[in-house]
Amino acid sequence: MRLFLFGLLWSLLSVAHAETPRILVVGDSISAAYGIATEDGWTALLDKRLDEARYPHRVVNASVSGATTASAKSRLGDALERHQPAVVILQLGGNDGLRGLSPDAMAANLRAMIEQARGAGAEVLLAGVRLPPNYGSAFSERFREAYEQVAAAHEPAFVPRILDGFEGRRDLMLDDEIHPNEAGQVVILENIWAELEPLLVDD
Repeated sequence: MRLFLFGLLWSLLSVAHAETPRILVVGDSISAAYGIATEDGWTALLDKRLDEARYPHRVVNASVSGATTASAKSRLGDALERHQPAVVILQLGGNDGLRGLSPDAMAANLRAMIEQARGAGAEVLLAGVRLPPNYGSAFSERFREAYEQVAAAHEPAFVPRILDGFEGRRDLMLDDEIHPNEAGQVVILENIWAELEPLLVDD
């Protein structure tokens, strides 16, 4: 009898888990809450926002500090199979740019991930970044255009600058002046939410 009840409970929990739509975040240190408590990161804040707004979705944060578009692409398939998300947020490219990697290769990786996520039945939100001015105007422009070309070709929900509103705001950054602090994470959430919420309504 106990075994039967345990099996029934497990089945009910499995069904409930399967019916909960998930938002899979595939990002780098910006989304991995680098340098701050995990609960202060924007992905954790997003989970709270979803509760407050009475959306059934839950966030799965698969972000890894130091991730490039290539490394993220290599693990996306497993994440899609495991979590079967309704929405995939791709927050990648910053490490490609900081390492001077090819913007064309970055764009190809992003295109492949968008197609893979959509093939798994997920909506996609693409979040871009901008490079520091010391990388030179030519390379920075190619980097910016890579995101815009991917967005124009595949038409995901698009946040051109995940750090929009950070200009001249050192109070939003950690001491390394690269990663957002707790206050900066709140700004990121608002930048993401504006493009994400329409996907939840349509889901």
